[in-house]
Amino acid sequence: MSLENCILSIDQGTTSSRAIVFNSESDIVAVAQQEFEQHYPNDGWVEHNPEDIWQSTLSVCKKAVKKALDKGAKIAAIGVTNQRETTLVWNKETGEPVYNAIVWQDRRTSERCRTLQAQGHLESIQSKTGLLLDPYFSASKIEWILDNVEGARNDAEQGKLAFGTVDSYLIWKLTGGKVHATDITNACRTNLFNIHQEQWDADLCSLFNVPEAVLPEVKQCADDYGHSDINVCGFDIPICGVAGDQQAAAIGQCCFDEGSIKSTYGTGCFVLLNTGKKAFASKNKLLTTVAYKINGETCYALEGSIFIAGAAVQWLRDGIEVIENALQTEPLATSLDYDHGVYLVPAFAGMGAPYWQPEARGAIFGLTRGTTNAHLARAALESVSYQTSDLLKAMSEDGVNPRMLRVDGGMVGNNWVCQFLTNILNMTVQRPKIMETTALGAAYLAGLYVGIYESTQSLADKNKIDVEFEPDMSEDLRAKLLAGWKNAVQSTLGFSRT
Repeated sequence: MSLENCILSIDQGTTSSRAIVFNSESDIVAVAQQEFEQHYPNDGWVEHNPEDIWQSTLSVCKKAVKKALDKGAKIAAIGVTNQRETTLVWNKETGEPVYNAIVWQDRRTSERCRTLQAQGHLESIQSKTGLLLDPYFSASKIEWILDNVEGARNDAEQGKLAFGTVDSYLIWKLTGGKVHATDITNACRTNLFNIHQEQWDADLCSLFNVPEAVLPEVKQCADDYGHSDINVCGFDIPICGVAGDQQAAAIGQCCFDEGSIKSTYGTGCFVLLNTGKKAFASKNKLLTTVAYKINGETCYALEGSIFIAGAAVQWLRDGIEVIENALQTEPLATSLDYDHGVYLVPAFAGMGAPYWQPEARGAIFGLTRGTTNAHLARAALESVSYQTSDLLKAMSEDGVNPRMLRVDGGMVGNNWVCQFLTNILNMTVQRPKIMETTALGAAYLAGLYVGIYESTQSLADKNKIDVEFEPDMSEDLRAKLLAGWKNAVQSTLGFSRT
């Protein structure tokens, strides 16, 4: 195993922080992971303690680097990938956050977004940002913090505060407060960034009452983000690659060609379709977003966002305690027939694409006295495939019909999930050998900047595939299952409107 040009990849997620050291051949040299606490102070509110984000990140970096150095590795660069849209505001002088991080799943600004939409601002926002008016995105979260934390708005207007998504906050901490920057894939998820002009939009900042002084500098994905402080890993390392987690996963899956598509199954599920140099406008409530910017060239994508995927399994384990660990779900699922009659609509944080109903809440249909933990586990796994089908149907109605889907994330280590997914979608599903594609994408970006990798094409040439799954379900059964799902979704949406 080559240990000369290794890259430390920081993957800061919704429920855990992870650090992975890759070598130049994409092999994992060392890894460390740490979960941290989630906070739910009110209905629909989701927060993280910023110190938990930082300390868990710092801890896993130190552990992974030590393991790598003990093996003789030489670390050439750092790549960062992160949960997107999650919003932090901190004091530039002290570095102290003024409030907890408001997580992307948080719904507290639903009413504010409805008001803005009623005032007729949706079309302008969508045309500039490619996004919808939803509490999912960062702008209304920033506004809420500035309006609800005593003194915050005044300090922000005086230039004393800094806003950042998690990548920006980590870069600030890693560099000892020297660099306040973000990359274009995170900036474009705020509802404040014009994806066509590639800059913060003054009119949008005014609409959301966000002083431009709090915003970070926007850089390319492979770029100079300064050096880590010596106290982080014992020596300074250049930070050279940054991308939001879903874009990083697409890069890790080598989705560099127009038309290539990936779906990541982590806490949520996110489908990203490369549309090349064209910012494709969806008519079916999919998002237009920046896939990446490398060497001055911007590539766009069409995205579908599902808020709850692996989080449904976590709910089974930690919420209602019907399983002890996620590995139990596969044997439980295989113990039942396909037509078992139970549907879980996991709208625990509202419903994302293509419904965009922030007030929706989770529901279970088809319960009987014979319902067991196996039915709940299987329904949770199936819900992920059904939601993916909804996204691809929306893409099809937009005139986009991919023939093969690349998948990654913790859930697709489950063979049953992959087979059910390929059956419901009726298309080939391809799983990579390296499952940590999000972290790998950040490593690729850093490696491109420092010259470890020659080009995106050279990365694509080395892409390693593990398994291709092919559909084996009858059309009649597929149609029956999807009809049941459609009924469950419509019932859930109907309840949310009562």
